[in-house]
Amino acid sequence: MEYKKEVIRFIDDLKNYLPHVSIDCTIFGFHDGQLKVLLLRWKETNDWCLPGGRVYHNENLDAAAHRSLQKRTGLSEIFLQQFHTFGDVIRYKNFSVQETLTKLGLPIEVGMEIISRDVSVGYYALVEFAGVTPTPDFFTEECRWWDIDQIPLLLFDHNDMITLALKTLRRQLSYQPIGYTLLPDKFTMPDLQQLYETILGQTLDRRNFQKRMLGYGILERLEERKIGGAHKAPYLYRFNKEKYEKALSDEILFVG
Repeated sequence: MEYKKEVIRFIDDLKNYLPHVSIDCTIFGFHDGQLKVLLLRWKETNDWCLPGGRVYHNENLDAAAHRSLQKRTGLSEIFLQQFHTFGDVIRYKNFSVQETLTKLGLPIEVGMEIISRDVSVGYYALVEFAGVTPTPDFFTEECRWWDIDQIPLLLFDHNDMITLALKTLRRQLSYQPIGYTLLPDKFTMPDLQQLYETILGQTLDRRNFQKRMLGYGILERLEERKIGGAHKAPYLYRFNKEKYEKALSDEILFVG
């Protein structure tokens, strides 16, 4: 009963938002060689979806996406990029409209106000998930990370969103650097290679990777080595922030 009251209050509040425009965020999380995606479970169900939200009348799209992401992760300064607009007439890929409403426990007249046809602007982000505090939104009671290869059937067209977001992220590695917010201030070349391999889902040649990364001029090798380990301690590196940000803006070619 209380949930339905909250839904009605939300419908009354829809007048404050742009009609039929929504935002969905594919938030990838990286940590220690693992790649995950952040999902929400709707209240009183076992059904999952991506985090998202609406756009206020006086709000830019990017600002709305940052606002939504900050509420779900607690992070404010992370890389977030728009990657696609989803506007199919039928956006219920795994479950029909009626099945979706039944799963969400919503009567048809109420549910259609909430899940009527929207054009959704897709964003993706990449964060270090060890520093994230997943937080549910208005309609959900659980927010947690899922392994990228264990994602369940999701509501709406959100499986398609994740697939396209991952393709876009992998393509990004060819023209923009990653890692500034995902690695410690000081890291080894194997640490950086592990990050790239985890995202790409494939093994890279060590020598070619190191040669390529050093050639871009965004790394500084320090006069210190990583302590511990059975093998010869590798040198530590750090990003040159100024050159890193210039590489982001110039979209220099990273993978040939």
